[in-house]
Amino acid sequence: MATYKKITEYIKNNNGFTVKSCWIAHVKELYGLNPRIATNRIKLTKRTNPCPKNKKNLIKNAFSHFEMI
Repeated sequence: MATYKKITEYIKNNNGFTVKSCWIAHVKELYGLNPRIATNRIKLTKRTNPCPKNKKNLIKNAFSHFEMI
């Protein structure tokens, strides 16, 4: 499974912007990929920075590239 750093680098190289690790974790959660729990996360049941709708598909494409889904 690809690391958060590899996913971020892939998206930056192919799309020209940097995604936040919390966005990657949110999309992982949506696809049942068991994201790691951040040590600084305030509430385990609520996301303070969910992934924007327009970025979800790009992160999903990165998951497909790394054969995670």
